[in-house]
Amino acid sequence: MKHALLHWLLVALARKPAGFAVLDTHAGIGEYDLSTPEAQRTGEWRDGIGRLADARGALTPFLDLTRALGAPALYPGSPAIARALLRPQDRLVLNELHPEDHAVLKRAFRSIAVHKRDAHEAARALTPFAEKRGLVLLDPPFEQPDEYDRLAATLATVWARARGHVQAAWYPIKHMAPVHAFHHAIRAAGLRDVVAAEFWLREPLDAARLNGCGLLVVNPPFGFEPDGESILAALHTALADGPGSGWRMARIADE
Repeated sequence: MKHALLHWLLVALARKPAGFAVLDTHAGIGEYDLSTPEAQRTGEWRDGIGRLADARGALTPFLDLTRALGAPALYPGSPAIARALLRPQDRLVLNELHPEDHAVLKRAFRSIAVHKRDAHEAARALTPFAEKRGLVLLDPPFEQPDEYDRLAATLATVWARARGHVQAAWYPIKHMAPVHAFHHAIRAAGLRDVVAAEFWLREPLDAARLNGCGLLVVNPPFGFEPDGESILAALHTALADGPGSGWRMARIADE
């Protein structure tokens, strides 16, 4: 879901001829070899990108790009998707704190600035962009209990520093209480023009299980809500197995 919506956001930003920047704060290793023994053993990808081979409609542009970049054997992460879509006048900045992942990322993206710093500090330090336009992608691992609080604080800081930048923040959906609190924190911080795209495979009631995920977007480009709804609906058709699954596009704060 995150990558399909990211693809749409990047294409939308490229509608205007002026250059823009993209900062990926949790870049990982950039792309993922699904033919490795580990990937074959876990097989997680088969229930994700592996089930989208025949999907069409709103997912077609995204899936065409993944195939061009090597899917299904090589799945592109957000850095690879961004690199493929950016034009000569655009700029990509990557950040990854994990030492081993940073080393892999730096080798794979040799011509691109790759930072090794705390993601939230990087988002504050590397914005606003000189290009005046751009996208900040935040994809925390949610391994710490305060991840939602840190994410809300970073979104608010970037909003204050670079009000015109698009921000896209991924978050897990296990049960809805922390999600509602996160949305409330965004409104309380005064952010405007915020929408949340959410998708879940199971009813979000079990706090111990990843049931779905969301992408909160600040300053979404024109058309994101209707087109994003089409993407979510197509994902639901391809991936949902039974009752309790669903999706929504919700406006968290008006313009």
